[in-house]
Parts: sequence; C-alpha cells; structure tokens
Amino acid sequence: MKLLLDTHTFLWFLDDSPQLSHQGKDLLEADNALWLSVASLWEIAIKLQLGKLTVAVPIEGLMTQQLTRDDIELLPITIAPLIVVSTLPLHHRDPFDRLLIAQAIVEQMPIVSADPALDAYPIQRFW
Repeated sequence: MKLLLDTHTFLWFLDDSPQLSHQGKDLLEADNALWLSVASLWEIAIKLQLGKLTVAVPIEGLMTQQLTRDDIELLPITIAPLIVVSTLPLHHRDPFDRLLIAQAIVEQMPIVSADPALDAYPIQRFW
C-alpha cells in the first residue's frame, strides 16, 4: 500500500519517538511504499530556520540520506493538488497540511497522521 507521511509522522519515525502510534509505526515498518511530500521538507526547512524545530541530523542528511535509508519516496508538488487546494473547505487552515490533504486526494493515497482535523476531508487517515 502507498502511504503519505504527515511531516510530524516522518520526524517521529526518524527519532523513534513514543509520540508515533503503534499502528503508525507498524505501517511504516511494514512492506508499504512510503511517500513524503516535498511540502514536508519545505515545512521542516522553514521551522528549522525559525527555531521552531530541531533535528538530530543536518538538513542535508535529512533530505537525502534519511530518505534513502528508510526507502521513502519524494512526492513532488504538481499542478493538480494545487488546484484541489483552491477548492478545499477551510476545515484546516495550515497551508502545509492543506497541500498534503490535496496530494492525498489526487494520488488516492492514505495519510499517516495524528491530526484528527484531516478526517473532515475525503481522505483515509491512519494513526
């Protein structure tokens, strides 16, 4: 199964954080195709610059070595999800999450996320 990782899910997976649910960890460690949006890397870069996030690995390693090590594919930002973003109801106002929602809709991919606000959209959320 193809799974889109929310930004926090990706970070908690890398850190082996207890905040990652047991089901989430099981899904990420099973034989599933894991995808991370370029939007998540953009969000991480912004939060690092603002001092709202720290990571154990330098950003270059996070964006290359970690993705390769954990066999995570990058999902590019294309026009189709950008069009969907413009039509989404404003149940969720975070622009990064809205883009992930739109990508999950376009790609017909479940998202692994702790955020229950995503349930207001026509996507499948695992946690």
